[in-house]
Amino acid sequence: MRRILLVLSAAVIFLFTAGSATAEKDLNEKTSIIIEVDGSPKEHKTYLETYHPYIDVIAVYDTLFNGLALKGEPERFKRLESLDFIKSVHPAVSYKIEQEQVPPLNQTENSVMPSDLNKTSYTGEGVQVAVIDTGIDYNHPDLKDNYAGGYDLVDLDEDPMETTVEEGIPTMHGTHVAGIIAANGQLKGVAPDAAIYAYRALGPGGMGTSVQVIAALEEAIDDGADIINLSLGNAVNGPDFPTSAAVNRAVDLGVPVVIANGNAGPENWTIGSPATATNALSVGASSNPRTVPFLFESLSDKKIPLVEMRGSKPWQLDKSYDVASLDGQNVKGKIALIQRGKTPFTELARQAQKAGATAALIYNHEKGNFQGTITDGEVPVRIPVASISKKDGEWLSKKAKNNYLYMETKFATTKLGIADFSSRGPVTVNWDLKPDVSAPGTRILSTVPEAYGELQGTSMAAPQVSGAMALLMEAHPDWTVEELTGALKTTAERVNDAGSPIAPNIQGTGTIRPEEAINTKTVIEDPLLSFGKITDHQETKTAEIVIENKSEEAKAYTFSVPKKQKGLTWKLPLSFTLEGGQTKKLAIELTVNQKQIDEGIQQGWLTLNEGDKPYHLPYLFVNRTAAYPKAMGFDFSLEAFSNDTYSYQLYLPDPAESIEVALYHPQTLMYEQTLIESENVQVGLNEGKIKASKIDSPGEHVAVISVRLTDGSIESYQTRVYIDET
Repeated sequence: MRRILLVLSAAVIFLFTAGSATAEKDLNEKTSIIIEVDGSPKEHKTYLETYHPYIDVIAVYDTLFNGLALKGEPERFKRLESLDFIKSVHPAVSYKIEQEQVPPLNQTENSVMPSDLNKTSYTGEGVQVAVIDTGIDYNHPDLKDNYAGGYDLVDLDEDPMETTVEEGIPTMHGTHVAGIIAANGQLKGVAPDAAIYAYRALGPGGMGTSVQVIAALEEAIDDGADIINLSLGNAVNGPDFPTSAAVNRAVDLGVPVVIANGNAGPENWTIGSPATATNALSVGASSNPRTVPFLFESLSDKKIPLVEMRGSKPWQLDKSYDVASLDGQNVKGKIALIQRGKTPFTELARQAQKAGATAALIYNHEKGNFQGTITDGEVPVRIPVASISKKDGEWLSKKAKNNYLYMETKFATTKLGIADFSSRGPVTVNWDLKPDVSAPGTRILSTVPEAYGELQGTSMAAPQVSGAMALLMEAHPDWTVEELTGALKTTAERVNDAGSPIAPNIQGTGTIRPEEAINTKTVIEDPLLSFGKITDHQETKTAEIVIENKSEEAKAYTFSVPKKQKGLTWKLPLSFTLEGGQTKKLAIELTVNQKQIDEGIQQGWLTLNEGDKPYHLPYLFVNRTAAYPKAMGFDFSLEAFSNDTYSYQLYLPDPAESIEVALYHPQTLMYEQTLIESENVQVGLNEGKIKASKIDSPGEHVAVISVRLTDGSIESYQTRVYIDET
């Protein structure tokens, strides 16, 4: 039976947000859509061919979801509006992604070559790798010999070339990912002899839909791929979001899944679907040692890490400088402090420069750090510019208003670690421990259209896992997908910080080591132990692992006795022996006294020893509750084929009594209207419709989403919503 490996990656992770097509199409020009249907797609294909002969049915999908790919003139599609078997419509270009993270050029850090990961004699020969992404520059000299075909799910044809300038906003992400896996020219990928199949699911500017991606998965499976590398994700931390469900269905069909964890770190709970899928192998990004600047204030012993803007003059200030807000304070000869907003970073930097600032700091308007660019093709900015977190920016702003605030520039050399941008687990609802493993994700040099370039993100980490899988498949063609993924998890190197291991929900089992995975004699098929959520006063939870002795000789194993912790009682098989080739399933039992430990995420490590060789098993559970988002993934957009009905969706990880969405003016923050009020809510995805006539004013709004939980408390968050003129 054919073995297929499914790998999903993400370069900041593609976040799907409602938007509109980038360009109007001629009414007589054919366009492409994918529809999701109730019932049999094959029967609906026959119906459409009979009663709508001017619409071409390009493909039928019935493996991961029920749907049809159609091509026709836009006016013809309007006649489908009355068909009750159509559940949803997904235009070829209607969603937008964030840009890839491009590392600043002035950091002291060497480029990472994908081939550095491969210290074996294997090259991925005979392995077919499908890259589902923005397409691929199959004419690139380092890729053209390995390119073996593919399909374009945007235009519904057999030409998966990256978007060019003539077609819209150009893309390069898929070419970069493909090069990491299997470049074979001036630059070498992890598995340079693997065959590359490309599936373009994201069009101009990286635009596409999750259904297009699912359809691309089906195309790749039907084409007999051995490995599929796919770059997408969203901000919904839930195991049952449609893309996560599709991944699990793929696994049910014998398809192991490797997914980039996301680039929304460093906060916990930032992993997004489909990396949240229960059966997926999710990947975080490790970072290489580098020299980075930070600001230091001695009186408060305050350190503020800086992320230098791409295109900025290096941040090398030779003395302490006062900090002042550009909004309302004199910044001449000082470091100008600016809050991130709608104004482009380059313009903000020029404003600070014009005001006489020595340097500029732009602080975030939401949690976490960010990477910005201050090059726009015009006269370069002459002062150093860096970004900082919202928390640090607010600290500086408060201090700067009260007195003089002199900050000294210092430098630190980092160690091997996990990149700040790498999203953290765990998953809500089922409380799974994610990511599973990590791989290099900073300053990765690879192919881009007609050239080479560096990018960073978990998108760059996941294809390295994909390449490693190709090496494993070549080395062990008889291994199951569970053994292949288990070998990578078992042999990963745990990453430490200041002598202590980094938390499991940040690194998984650690950074992958392909050579050790190929040569391992012990495989633990799932060494990550997720014990779920503790809700009773005292609960006993059990996690099972499968251990296989790959050698021909008997091996003795022992569990180290865990360090005694108040409120935790472990029941472990302290010693056992496996004969050569023997496989054993083991139950690990944990009893938790809820009131004797703090609420929130509880995690750590167990150690299984094979003689003097330790294997580290990370574990995690949530005690009572934690600071995870109580609502997420709000999306609001016009329904296809309609100009008077909007549809919305919202994801809830906990039981709730009601939801409310209120609109506020984006500048004045004055209340405008209540958009949605509903008491019919459930855990998971909530969907609904609203008539355009009930919306008072179009344009951009701040939407405040409030959720009343079953304990009576209210949790709120805000996002931006754009309502079209109708």
